Amino acid sequence: MPVDLNGYWKMISNDNFEEYLKALDVNVAIRKIATLLKPDKDITHDGDHIIIKTLSTFKNYNMDFYVGKEFEEDLSGVDDRKCMTTINWEGDKLVCAQKGEVEGRGWTHWVEGDELHLELRAAGAVCQQVFKKT
Repeated sequence: MPVDLNGYWKMISNDNFEEYLKALDVNVAIRKIATLLKPDKDITHDGDHIIIKTLSTFKNYNMDFYVGKEFEEDLSGVDDRKCMTTINWEGDKLVCAQKGEVEGRGWTHWVEGDELHLELRAAGAVCQQVFKKT
């Protein structure tokens, strides 16, 4: 049985985020704003249906998907691209692969204790984020 991701999570660390945004070719003004934010995650997890809401004072981003089913993801809230996305469980980790313009793009979520970890990947850049359950 995969880990339960349900809950409200507050960001406590965000390492190498600007390099990740550079790899996505996000313009410098948006990068500077984005690196100042500490977004929260509000996750609803019901079987294979997961909704991940990323909430900040600048922009919100909602991801609504079913594990194992490919879908077209609209990333207009992130870098104004679309890609084909598939998310699967690999053990206790939720792993996302995004096929599109940026090579090696995706992310991995996992839980350790009361912390939610997120590794963001794009074009060789890796960002590590950690959230604490509230």
